[in-house]
Amino acid sequence: LIIFLPHTLRCSQNHTPPTQPIPKSLASSGTLAHVAVSKYVDALPLYRQQQQLKRLDVHLPRSTMARWMIKSGIVVQPLINVLRDTLLAHDIMAMDETRLQVLKEPGKSAHSQSMMWVQRGGPPEQRIILYDYDPSRSQEVPIRLLSDFKGYLQTDGYSGYDKVCANNQLIQLGCWAHARRKFDEALKAQKPKTLQQKKASLAATGLQRIQLLYQIERKAKKLEPQERYQMRQERSVPILNGLRTWLDTHLPVVPPQSALGKAMNYADRQWPKLMTYTLDGRLCIDNNLCENPIRPFVVVRKNFLFADSVAGAKASASLYGLIETAMANHINPYRYLKLVFTELPKAKSLEDIEALMPFKK
Repeated sequence: LIIFLPHTLRCSQNHTPPTQPIPKSLASSGTLAHVAVSKYVDALPLYRQQQQLKRLDVHLPRSTMARWMIKSGIVVQPLINVLRDTLLAHDIMAMDETRLQVLKEPGKSAHSQSMMWVQRGGPPEQRIILYDYDPSRSQEVPIRLLSDFKGYLQTDGYSGYDKVCANNQLIQLGCWAHARRKFDEALKAQKPKTLQQKKASLAATGLQRIQLLYQIERKAKKLEPQERYQMRQERSVPILNGLRTWLDTHLPVVPPQSALGKAMNYADRQWPKLMTYTLDGRLCIDNNLCENPIRPFVVVRKNFLFADSVAGAKASASLYGLIETAMANHINPYRYLKLVFTELPKAKSLEDIEALMPFKK
């Protein structure tokens, strides 16, 4: 591992010294990429990286690495902007959000929670995953992030997306994974002692009907969108119609505050959104493709515990977005970041920046 570029670059007077990713810094592109990937992919906090390097007789304070990550987040911002424009130009997007604690945040205590928002979309051959830090979970955040977006928006049942969907006339797309999870929780809460009791449970009946929808999706996964649409119309829609009738029959008699009542009421409230996926073969039955990029962030968050500053949180959003986008397009994140940190500082035009988009590598 090459930790530093030489303090004095050995080059003749006829050669221009290479552009540094961070001006006046000793960090090479490879070093920055290594620290970022170790932190965001391997969930290795900076203080642990400092300990590892110390065993190699490399004394690199975590405060220095933290400054590097913040400045790296600034370096990649032009590329993030281009990726966001591409994301908003496509007509299908999924969103989710998760908690993040920021210690030094103006106007908030160190124990308060902020949010990291994730957006996933782009054409099938250009998968894009971007993160955005915000101190709140208010409806104003998706309004800001989706200001120029038109089309389908897939989310969980959080009402904070309703206003932007109304403003932009977006088509809301629900998440059957959330509905399935609630019926599964209801079944576990009932604790059936025998197989016969389990089969007789309304929670089990609802869960089985949803599982039938997923069985169809597994078969339709390899089909082209139009073929997938036809299969859903022929096989999924009748199951959904039966499930709707089943809900209408049992909702009036199930206590709304019970686990089963909550599961049934969630499906009832979300029903128009839960039906949307059958309208277009490009759409997904659930929001798992967007929730999956949140899960490793949660693992990272458990190791980091918090972000020290707003600048650090914003840098994490930018770098983590580039890494997740690279991996979604089957690109090695270390090699990609090293390339970005090498070439982006040299970029002089929009074309130069676009050439660094991860699905063009």
